[in-house]
Amino acid sequence: MICSQMGGYLGEFGSDMGKISKGFEGISLPNCCGVLGMEKFWVNGKVLGENGFLIVQALVDSEGRFLDVSAGWPGTFSPASIFPQTRLFLGVEESKELLNGSPYELSDGDLLPQYILGDSCYPLLPWLLTPFEKRGEKQDWGLKEMEFNYVHKRAMGFVRMAFGRVRANWELLNRRWKEESVEFLPFIITTACLLNNFLMKHGETLPDGQPRHDEEHSFPVFEGEVSESAVRTRDLLAMHLSWVSQRH
Repeated sequence: MICSQMGGYLGEFGSDMGKISKGFEGISLPNCCGVLGMEKFWVNGKVLGENGFLIVQALVDSEGRFLDVSAGWPGTFSPASIFPQTRLFLGVEESKELLNGSPYELSDGDLLPQYILGDSCYPLLPWLLTPFEKRGEKQDWGLKEMEFNYVHKRAMGFVRMAFGRVRANWELLNRRWKEESVEFLPFIITTACLLNNFLMKHGETLPDGQPRHDEEHSFPVFEGEVSESAVRTRDLLAMHLSWVSQRH
C-alpha cells in the first residue's frame, strides 16, 4: 500500500534533471544526474549461503534523496550481472528515456553529456563514470586522475549518507533477517527509501546514521572491457576537475 501510494517520490529522476544536476555543481560536477551504489542487507539461514545477503542498488541526488531503487537481488549475483537487468540501465540503454538531455559545454569547448557517477563495481560507460583504478604497480596517476577520484569519493558519500539515514530511522534494517521472512525485506527497504524522501520533502530533520564498516559492504572492482567513448567522457570530466582545482 505505502509503495503504491508514495512511488511518485522516486519519479524525479526522469522529470527534473535540471534540479538534480544543479545540486552537484557545488562539488564542481557539471551535468551530473546522480550517484549510483549498492548496499548489502544481511540474511541468516541457508537460502543465500553462509554470510548471505540481499543487494539493493540505489541512485541518489546530492541531498541523499533516493531517485531510483532496485531491491532484492541475491548476494550470489555479481553487481555486473545485476546492473544490466535494472530499470535504470534499461531506461538509458534500451528505451533511451533517461540521460538524453543537452550536453554541457566545458571551458575548452568540449561537450560533456549527462552522466551519473558509479562505484568501482560497475562497468565504466559513457553515462556511468567510475573511479580510476590502478592496473599494475608501474601505472602513475597525474593530477586529473587524483582530482577525479577525490571528487568521485566525495560524491559516493551521498549514497552512504542516504542508506545511513534509512538504517538509523528504521532499526529493523540493521538486523540479520531470518530466511523465512526474507521475501518481505525488499519491500520494506523500498518503503523505507520512499519514506526517507517523504520526510525530506516535508522538511523533517533526519539522522545521519552510524558510520559503517566499508569492507563489509564493498564489492569486487569491475574488470571487464571498457569502451573508448567511456574513457573519453571520464577524461573530459577529469580534465575539467583538474582545471577547477588549479584555479582554486
